[in-house]
Amino acid sequence: MAKNFKALQAKMPPEARRRAEAKAEATLRSMSLDELREALDLTQEELAKRLQVKQPAVAKLERREDVRLSTLRALIEAMGGQIEVRAVFPQGTVVLRQPSESQAARATAVAF
Repeated sequence: MAKNFKALQAKMPPEARRRAEAKAEATLRSMSLDELREALDLTQEELAKRLQVKQPAVAKLERREDVRLSTLRALIEAMGGQIEVRAVFPQGTVVLRQPSESQAARATAVAF
């Protein structure tokens, strides 16, 4: 007989519950494209319509190991999100802007 998850969770020691929550959060923060699409309750067909491509193109994209940033940006935006590219160094993290944003920022800085 299946048991209620909340009842089982309530019996867990606090430390075990924290570890389980941390693991769940880490899993949610690291997904493949197909896992992300499924988590958002989207089918390949629905996503293909949003991208104005055919469903096999979405299937092929989800299997690719190397995706162009512009393609990834379009895919994520079609899912309702936005891309943020970060460079992580020991000294800290830097959010990278698109080249057009960087050029505009430099032009503004030079103008002043």
